[in-house]
Amino acid sequence: MNDIAIPGEPATVAALELMTRALVGLTLHSLRVLDGEVSLPQFRLLLVLSGLGRVPSSRLAAELGMTASSVTRLADRMEAAGLLARGTDPRSRSIVTVEVTEAGVDLVARVVERRHVLLAAVLNRMDPAERQAAARLARRFAELAGDAAALGVTGPLPL
Repeated sequence: MNDIAIPGEPATVAALELMTRALVGLTLHSLRVLDGEVSLPQFRLLLVLSGLGRVPSSRLAAELGMTASSVTRLADRMEAAGLLARGTDPRSRSIVTVEVTEAGVDLVARVVERRHVLLAAVLNRMDPAERQAAARLARRFAELAGDAAALGVTGPLPL
């Protein structure tokens, strides 16, 4: 792990750590709508895959930062549950593709909808100026966090 210090800003880092914990807590709470239907790694795979569409499993593995064999094991369980479908690339039958099924899309939508409800409940407790400032700063932070790979830090974990 990289030790990146911000001179004179330990309180800011501590505040962001608190916010990170709150956001992760809300995210994990939003996963409760799944009622054990899928694990966190399986949900993460579905979420990423729903954004990619039909792709070779090797690309999905790269996007998730996982080995191909790990993705295959997760995909086996999710295919059996009807949440994703495998296929082949018409240009090369040796390339295995994966895509989210309608049931998988519905599952992702339920979690995202619940997360939006939870986030809105927090935002509704802020005054309008705080909400606008929070939105502006969140967009800026996410924009900069996307560039974290240049610093040798892995990118944000899609939850």
